Amino acid sequence: MWHIITLVFPYAIAYTIPMLVTALGGLYSERSGVTNLGLEGLMLVGYFACALFIRSFESSFYAWALPLGLLTGMLAGALFSLLHAFASINLRADQTISGTAINMLAAALTVYLARVFSGSGNIRIMMGIVRSDVPVLSKIPVLGPLFFSQTYWSTWLVLAIWGASWWFLYKTSFGLRLRACGEHPSAVASAGVNVRLMRYFGVVMSGALAGLGGGAILITYSGEFNGSVAGLGFLSIAALIFGQWKPLGILGATFFFGLATTVANVSQAIPQLAVIPPMYLKIFPYVVTLIALVVFSKRSAAPRASGIPF
Repeated sequence: MWHIITLVFPYAIAYTIPMLVTALGGLYSERSGVTNLGLEGLMLVGYFACALFIRSFESSFYAWALPLGLLTGMLAGALFSLLHAFASINLRADQTISGTAINMLAAALTVYLARVFSGSGNIRIMMGIVRSDVPVLSKIPVLGPLFFSQTYWSTWLVLAIWGASWWFLYKTSFGLRLRACGEHPSAVASAGVNVRLMRYFGVVMSGALAGLGGGAILITYSGEFNGSVAGLGFLSIAALIFGQWKPLGILGATFFFGLATTVANVSQAIPQLAVIPPMYLKIFPYVVTLIALVVFSKRSAAPRASGIPF
């Protein structure tokens, strides 16, 4: 059984990382006071831009094509999120409708552009991150095989972003002002802070990090753009709510969803789980999400001004 756990665990972390960084992006937006339901679409834009860049330059830049591709995905996600920011902040549009429009527009636009550039809806890349053991740490009993064996370098990049986000939001004056914009924007404005500019920052950060999440899918376990991120953007929103809009809670929620998804995908290879119909394991994360949202809805810690135009 332990051998199976050590085999499954790295895959669970690989599924967790794109959701974690996307949910962190949603955290920036919601803490600034803008609800962002367009994370699925923003992930898709980053996924496409990263694939197109790597496909175009992998023969020229070699290994550098991967980090530059991720950077391109972040930039594309940030630029695309400006549509949501402009509609929500300048036009004072309904943020739920704006986020839904972002998802629909991104899904149609990326598939159309993929067909223009590649002749089909898919963009396959030849390069990807090679898994490797972390020297010394992978030899630690119990923890080594779970956390430091067969890992992607993108995993450590996202975990560093998670730690930096916690420090930024809770230990810096800029982060405190950003959080205050999602709680009492009028009070923050009376203190001389430009609330609209702070909210622009939050939405652009959500686009950049969601774009990074889409790129992480491509260069780790996918290997091609296929026009879908399999609902990971929506699961990231659920993890944001499940985690009560806090970095530590988001980390735990995304890991739970990542583990549940991995177990569903490999269930037929595990004799103890093979007796359960695969359909039940596939829908397990979504059923748990619905139950968790109902259970935690009464003590939700959502920012008070999230979704309210200023």
